[in-house]
Amino acid sequence: MKSIIFPRDEQAHNNIIEWWYFNGHLQGEDGNKYAFMDCLFQADAKKIGLPFLRVPFKKTYFSHSLLSDVKRQKFYPKVSYISLISNDSFKQPLLFVNYVDANFFDGYEVNEIKEIKPFQYQIKTENFDLILKAEKKPLLEGGNGYLNLKGRKTYYYSLTNLKTEGTIKINGKNIKVRGKSWMDHQWADTPYAKDAWNWFSIQLNNDIEMVCCEYGSGSKKATFADIIYKNGRTEHFSKIKLTPLKEKWQSEMTNAKYPLSWEIEIMEKKIKITTKPLIKQQEVIFGTINYWEGPLSVSGTFGKNKVFGVGFMELVGRPANFQSLKIMKGVFKKYLKIKR
Repeated sequence: MKSIIFPRDEQAHNNIIEWWYFNGHLQGEDGNKYAFMDCLFQADAKKIGLPFLRVPFKKTYFSHSLLSDVKRQKFYPKVSYISLISNDSFKQPLLFVNYVDANFFDGYEVNEIKEIKPFQYQIKTENFDLILKAEKKPLLEGGNGYLNLKGRKTYYYSLTNLKTEGTIKINGKNIKVRGKSWMDHQWADTPYAKDAWNWFSIQLNNDIEMVCCEYGSGSKKATFADIIYKNGRTEHFSKIKLTPLKEKWQSEMTNAKYPLSWEIEIMEKKIKITTKPLIKQQEVIFGTINYWEGPLSVSGTFGKNKVFGVGFMELVGRPANFQSLKIMKGVFKKYLKIKR
């Protein structure tokens, strides 16, 4: 295990899988609430274990993003199977990646992740252009940024409180927004292709943030939670309890069933949080992989105090029954609706 050093470890590593991930809750100048997610992946094409990502070179890049319109209960996912990075990506003192996504319908899109100053970023996609500035130091998961989850070892740090402003675009209309975002950077020599997890990022009203995760299933299940306080102090836990509640949603595309409401408990700190989805239909389909990713409202107790806030949830590894033709028809229908 090596210590995480900044800005060195913001750059790309030579591992099987790596990702730079952002999510956030935004308030539009139109008075409406929005949310976004953006993630760039780097993978070892031969070791990642995904047949649909077979390419004639060692490293492959791909990207996923989504924009959620809470008022209209709609979300707009973007999935790119191949992202081409520029020659100067990962070669500047601070993080910089310029990448092109091939779009089946419209040609190509140019995207960018640029670190303007230490821990201040600009992210650009077809649907948003945002500036994100960290209000706290990085949270190193596990205390040192290295986790061993039942043999699945990973480096992992987060920026949990990113002051955010910029513009988003929905149906061709630009909307100015402000809000708060979250950033994860993770790299590992683990394929993850057939793994399962339930992951939550939580931002509370008392300026405390938490990441909670249940990784694996059955006897190979592992859990962890990390908390960062207003003053930057952190705490780390390996025993937490995640309980799915009654609210569920079943996908028409994959038949996968997703538990959407959860109770999160950190018994040692007397923390009990309930999460609820802001939009039910937030399934993302990537080849033979399906997952649910979307914004949450949260409430509960933190010790003796009542708390509320927002969060994001990612549910990966739900059994599915893929019907390729049905899925492609659905993709075309969504595209036509957006274009109208």
